[in-house]
Amino acid sequence: MSIQTVLPDVVRHNKSGSGVAWSLALLAILAVASPTEAQRVELSLNGTWEIDDSVQPEQMPDRFAHRVPVPGLAHLAEPPLEDVDAFDSRELLYRRLVLKRLGLRTDGPGQVARKGVAGIPRQDRSYLWYRRRFRVAQRKAVAVLRIAKAQFGTAVWLNGQKIGEYPGCFTASYFDVTRAVDWKGENTLVVRVGAHPGVLPDTYPTGTDFEKLRWTPGIYDRVSLRLSDNPVIQHVQVAPKIDRSEILVQTQLKNYGPALEFTLKHQVKTWKQKKLVAESEPKRLRLAAGATTPVTHRIRIPDPRLWSPEDPFLYVLETTSGGDSARTRFGMREFRFDPKTGKAYLNGKICYLRGSSITLHRFFEDPLSGRLPWDDAWVRRLLDEIPKQLHWNAFRFCIGPVPERWFEIADEAGLLIQNEFFIWTARPSKDYFRHWDKDELLRQCSDWVRDNWNYPSLVIWDSCNETHDPVFGEVIIPTVRKLDLSNRPWENGYNPPVAPGDPVEDHPYLFIRAGHSDNARFEMTELEKMDGRRRRGDQYPAIINEYDWLWLRRDGTPTVATEKLYPKYLGPDTTSDERFALQAYWLGGLTEFWRAHRHHAGVLHYGYLIYDQPFG
Repeated sequence: MSIQTVLPDVVRHNKSGSGVAWSLALLAILAVASPTEAQRVELSLNGTWEIDDSVQPEQMPDRFAHRVPVPGLAHLAEPPLEDVDAFDSRELLYRRLVLKRLGLRTDGPGQVARKGVAGIPRQDRSYLWYRRRFRVAQRKAVAVLRIAKAQFGTAVWLNGQKIGEYPGCFTASYFDVTRAVDWKGENTLVVRVGAHPGVLPDTYPTGTDFEKLRWTPGIYDRVSLRLSDNPVIQHVQVAPKIDRSEILVQTQLKNYGPALEFTLKHQVKTWKQKKLVAESEPKRLRLAAGATTPVTHRIRIPDPRLWSPEDPFLYVLETTSGGDSARTRFGMREFRFDPKTGKAYLNGKICYLRGSSITLHRFFEDPLSGRLPWDDAWVRRLLDEIPKQLHWNAFRFCIGPVPERWFEIADEAGLLIQNEFFIWTARPSKDYFRHWDKDELLRQCSDWVRDNWNYPSLVIWDSCNETHDPVFGEVIIPTVRKLDLSNRPWENGYNPPVAPGDPVEDHPYLFIRAGHSDNARFEMTELEKMDGRRRRGDQYPAIINEYDWLWLRRDGTPTVATEKLYPKYLGPDTTSDERFALQAYWLGGLTEFWRAHRHHAGVLHYGYLIYDQPFG
């Protein structure tokens, strides 16, 4: 055992001694656990970095001629990096073949990508190198670099010493840089990322999207340096148990130094008022040299104020190990589906999900995207102000993760989020298929759950979009769901659900043939003959998280999917305002149709934020 509860000798061997001596010894132990001691120092490395490129993975540039914001993407570099996001994925190449077979326009030639290749780069580089310098003001025993998200694959050098690599594109990477830190002088940090998905093995998840045209590399989430003493608090998970008015807390600890004894303690405070509402019994523990271990507490929360869209009340758990400290924000809420009623329940009450989908990684390639995804005011308007005006309470973060700040704002706004892993591979065919490295997929999905398990706004895990692949139901979900102490439901694309309380997704694009067929029509009156029942049967709860294929571009011009639709009803010489008005009328009718019949636990349209592309 690497960890055990220990009592000081004065308690263990002096049971018949003075009660005063026993009390003084116990008070000395408890004093060590004070949350005000041994605070973690977290140095933000966000800001302007230098950037340049290379073809070879170990070919670090001699000079860095460009500047780029972090967090951000490489297409924001100044001066610009030519063709920095030009990459034709295997999925895009296949989609072009399909469009051609349907007689529709495409944005380029289609082909079948050869086995083992993620796609075709359209640029003269394979890697991008980020560099910045920093100083540390205080020496600690351990220094850990955290990169919240970067694509495609990450490698780190500090002061010329290579630290390590991480292949994930949607999850946080951690690097122990203690031995490489210059505690007195200037430090030079270099981070290499892949310039496109093709630099990573084809069996690793780098994002699969048939309708994404560009793949932009970059460090698109926070970067920080964590300085602390031992034992280090690696991760904290808080799982609300509202029926018992308590939280289940699991703390992952690592000792980078020699064996030590320490006291672990938690305090619970309200987030805004900072009022102390509960604290744990301190645990005196021993951790061996180099050991890692989880420690579990149950903490009662008196008269808890439940988190909901109407009242998104938040608490903060403050944790101290004597050498490190951490703050974890959480909300008291529970979310589930009832397989008998087919409804969703929030805190024991039926909750209908109303909203839309956000495909941020497509918006990354939108001409107007720029720095907006990292503009706090813009994101807050997107996730809080506008949804409230529309009486929405839910979103699906669709095929592509969002920066951590988005979830923090969603927590504060009271949104209910279906969080989808970045996989959409449809049904395998002779012209297209994907085979995943199961071990790597499992590692990355585990990291994905770890990164997001404390957000109260996250109520549904979603393994994939519109995908037929048994690996998720047979391997990934049964293994990874055990990591989530809140036991959130899992949606599994077009695969069967894994557990009775898991929902299925439904994408009923009614009348969609009217978009590319001269004979098919979009007939609103046909809705009167339909009952809105689920296409995948009634044995599982169901969510509509895509409907409305009536897409128009930002200026009101049709997309490839709708360029035959609007002239049928409005004639060849219509204005953008007329098309927008007809689209709104149709969308309003479809929305009320799906909501009114209430055969689905949620009705989320597609989509709220995507991109402005004719071929999307």
